[in-house]
Amino acid sequence: MTGRLHGSRILTRTGLGLAAALTLTACENGQFQMPAFATRAAGNPAAEGPGSTVELVERDVEAPEVFQVTEAGLWDGRPSLGGVWVAHPDVDEPERVIIRNRETGQFVIGALFRRERENPGPRLQISSDAAEALGVLAGAPTDLNVTALRREETADAAAPAPDAAIGAEPVLDDGAAAFDAPADVAMTSLDPIASAAAAIDSAETETRVAAPAPAPAPTPTPARANSDLDRPFVQIGIFSVEDNATRTADRMRAAGIVPTVLEQETQGRAFWRVVVGPARNTAERAELLEKVKAQGFADAYAVTN
Repeated sequence: MTGRLHGSRILTRTGLGLAAALTLTACENGQFQMPAFATRAAGNPAAEGPGSTVELVERDVEAPEVFQVTEAGLWDGRPSLGGVWVAHPDVDEPERVIIRNRETGQFVIGALFRRERENPGPRLQISSDAAEALGVLAGAPTDLNVTALRREETADAAAPAPDAAIGAEPVLDDGAAAFDAPADVAMTSLDPIASAAAAIDSAETETRVAAPAPAPAPTPTPARANSDLDRPFVQIGIFSVEDNATRTADRMRAAGIVPTVLEQETQGRAFWRVVVGPARNTAERAELLEKVKAQGFADAYAVTN
């Protein structure tokens, strides 16, 4: 048994010595080639392997071609349901919008509805939650800008391959690895076999100790389960205050409706949407809408997600 172990160590050390010699020879001949993992880390597209990933990220972008107005808006002073919303007579379909107070620079994300009734005064009517978020006083017309938002997918930075983070060096224009010059150079005797063995032991110890940090949990998204509808969900409201969204969700649960609260962010401003669904067919969606509107949310409408 001892003889076999001794023989294995000799073979291992011999292999390490040969590898070191080959590496030194390649360097001396001016034909040094970077290992594959270092090439991938340097951003060589041709060397991307199966470990490379591209993540699609959704974000809101302004869509003035869909809807945009800049005019006086009014809150009539009455409390309203449905969170943050604005109504205008020129609206065809409900939209998600960004509402800006042009006098103070404050903005909030909300829903846009069609204003059915023509009342004297400004055409833009805003909810009590929108007025609070924008700093608008009851009965005081305020210069507002309302612009539609659209969700789009963009490619996030590619995640590095698992081996790209280990031992990769930055690459200069000529393809050679860049190394920082050490501040002090200590002259010591070189034992390549001992140094290689120590490096292997050190790497194994670091691999055992350094555990990767857990990935952050993604924002929950309601499943689209077996639905043939383009808009299988019913949106109850958009809220700039999380507690208001939570209370609305609790109210739905008390009525036997299972809601989902989605936290989202646009231009650094967080907001919360309360939706129910998905409905499997048109009849089920109509039933959901009827139940939600029976709870006082007359402006609830169908959405994609």
